[in-house]
Amino acid sequence: MPDLLTIEGRKQRAKFRAWHRGTREADYMIGGFFDRYHAAWGEEELAWFEALLEEDDVDVMAWALKTQPTPPRFQGRLIEAMQQLDYVDIPR
Repeated sequence: MPDLLTIEGRKQRAKFRAWHRGTREADYMIGGFFDRYHAAWGEEELAWFEALLEEDDVDVMAWALKTQPTPPRFQGRLIEAMQQLDYVDIPR
């Protein structure tokens, strides 16, 4: 098992959590976002994403779709990247 204290160990845990949200739609949105952007993340970005994973899927999806205002603690360039939705690849 990876050392969860390392950034790579934390990324592995975050990837699992991002792709196992409970609904296919949330998996594609949150997991797809992780897959697209995580390689460039440092401590600050990973901490943001880990906090996001603690939120309810319906809220995260509403922020990404801009149907609800994003709370101040999640505002910034990462949620703006998530709101582009250009990373969602839905298999057919």
